[in-house]
Amino acid sequence: MPNRQMGRPSDQRTAILKNMVTTMVINGKVETTVARAKEVSAIVESLIATAVKEKDNFTTKEVTVSAAKIDGKGKKVLKTKTSKSGNKYEVVDREVKTKTVQVDEASRLAARKSMTKWLIKSHDSEGRVVNPTNKLFDEIAPKYVGRNGGYTRIIRTGARRGDGSEMAILELV
Repeated sequence: MPNRQMGRPSDQRTAILKNMVTTMVINGKVETTVARAKEVSAIVESLIATAVKEKDNFTTKEVTVSAAKIDGKGKKVLKTKTSKSGNKYEVVDREVKTKTVQVDEASRLAARKSMTKWLIKSHDSEGRVVNPTNKLFDEIAPKYVGRNGGYTRIIRTGARRGDGSEMAILELV
């Protein structure tokens, strides 16, 4: 997708763009040079358009899940068992539950896989792991359902002090 070389070898260029696209999806805005902002904007626009198109393309189904029982302090509950040879040992007590899970249709799954080319698993400000693909489908796509393109805005902020590069803030509309 990117056309500009930005004075970097291709591996560095794609790494910069991946990081900026991920930051844009997680935080909603990023400050950078105008050339980079235009590249990131094109990538983010296509990702959001794909997410909007595939937003509701899934089904749900019931699955049985075996999970360890947890006591009031958050520790696993153990119970004592006796083997055939008479040895006693402790085993984690488990309970079987039914859980409703979301199953993606083929085109939505393909879209998610193609998004991983530009999105990297990241951490938010509290240190929790954030999957930007999930954020795109669950939070960002529903906001832009009735909109056909134009999901980002570039605001020019003037020249950078050190080298005079034209700076801009790229944000979601």
